[in-house]
Amino acid sequence: MTTVESQSEQSAQTAQTAQTDLEARAAQLVTPALVARLTQGVHGSGTTACHSPLTGHRLAELPQATEAEVDAAFDRARRAQRSWAARPLRRRTAVLLRFHDLLLRRQDEALDLIQLETGKARLQAHEEVQVVAVAARHYGRKAPAYLRTRRRTGAFPVLTKVRELRHPHGVIGHISPWNYPLELSIGDALPAFAAGNAVVMKPDTETALTALWARRLMMEAGLPEDVWQIVLGDGPVVGPQVIERADYVTFTGSTHTGRQVAQAAAARLVGATLELGGKNAMLVLDDADPDKAAAGAIRSCFASAGQLCVSMERILVHEAVAEAFIERFTERTKAMRLGPSLDYGTDMGPLASAAQLERVTRHVADALEHGATLLAGGHPRPDLGPYFHEPTILTGVEPPMLACEEETFGPVVSIARVRDDAEAIERANATPYGLNASVWTRNARRARRVAAQLRTGTVNINEGYAAAYGSAQAPLGGRGDSGLGRRHGAEGILKFTESQTLAHQRLLPIAPSLGMDDRRYAAFMTRSLKALKTLGFR
Repeated sequence: MTTVESQSEQSAQTAQTAQTDLEARAAQLVTPALVARLTQGVHGSGTTACHSPLTGHRLAELPQATEAEVDAAFDRARRAQRSWAARPLRRRTAVLLRFHDLLLRRQDEALDLIQLETGKARLQAHEEVQVVAVAARHYGRKAPAYLRTRRRTGAFPVLTKVRELRHPHGVIGHISPWNYPLELSIGDALPAFAAGNAVVMKPDTETALTALWARRLMMEAGLPEDVWQIVLGDGPVVGPQVIERADYVTFTGSTHTGRQVAQAAAARLVGATLELGGKNAMLVLDDADPDKAAAGAIRSCFASAGQLCVSMERILVHEAVAEAFIERFTERTKAMRLGPSLDYGTDMGPLASAAQLERVTRHVADALEHGATLLAGGHPRPDLGPYFHEPTILTGVEPPMLACEEETFGPVVSIARVRDDAEAIERANATPYGLNASVWTRNARRARRVAAQLRTGTVNINEGYAAAYGSAQAPLGGRGDSGLGRRHGAEGILKFTESQTLAHQRLLPIAPSLGMDDRRYAAFMTRSLKALKTLGFR
């Protein structure tokens, strides 16, 4: 046997041992008793299975809801919502603050489930814990200010008293994806609960354990059980049933499905928030530090194996620093630590499914077939697990290559050289998507000037996505094909409410009075309107 053959056999044996150890640990963590506890109160006449991308094996059997059971979930949620909304706001937000503390105290439970269900590296799973804790703290503290009754200027000073009230919609229909199962389930639901709504959620079945765990933790924090209903089943079946019954809809997923959700919600005249796809660009300007930009690109492109809506799939680098940046970025990419692990220490885990691996493999093969150049990666790694793919860097990616025009949603990034800021901005904007962008430069004023010209909902300066994503007081969302509406900040909670204007007219009507006929009243109103403008009234 040659040395190469011996090393290959040894590597295969090591990988098989790692897989066996992971399967054993998964069985220890996801026990029948745990599944029974998490699914308590979750109804289903059939069953559906979830699997781990780390091993490809089944994690658990979960209840699958029928249409009648979706109806029943909404009935329970509507009954519970009335008493929940009647609870004083400070008592509702206290639940969020208790949840914050419980989450940080028991984060290892969440991290194990997130990793088992998504395969992402543990540090990237911890990002979900971080951002959910921030959202819980933010809305736990700020919801009373966002939702308070506000005085507004009336039609006439003194005579017209106006107040703006906020009422919950009722029951929110929430459809969450598989890639960020903690943040995109409970993270989006927290402001809805604070505003007095109930939620009926349809999480992706493959990552439902994390959402179910978050629900149990919220109940421990004081949320009434029926206020948060979870229904499981096939997305194309259960998803539309949720939309047909909800008073407001939130959806995170593909642009194609998002259009269908928007049409269904519009047909019922209910509102919807949609965070959809992206083809996000990272701009490396000519004064950027190549080392810092390369380190940032690793985080920006390959976090969660690139399965993040706000991650970077395109890098536009100024030709003056292109060689230095590409050299450092390629070196760092090749040095990344891949592997199936439930512990800290790996840089990237597998893709989430066979479908994701097929998409990534197809995009890379298509690009290379049509003339792109491979700088790093480019291959699946079945020796590490069923859905591993190397972090991949391509150059020369142009239309009509799939990797140029479609969202890959995997660990693949293309690099293009640009002559100046104007070209970088033009190329960054040359897409129907508009979710996130990243600008790297030493000059803050220049960065802000470039950022303001990018048609995206968020722009991160000298960071890829975490700075904007972690800023819970600022709105987050997309433009164009990247969606509608915002999460976080005031918009992130006010969308879960209906505004009501109370206008109290006192002393005199807004109509002829005090003996005035129509002509004299019109003249009086004209003089009054001019006077109000002169006095500075708004």
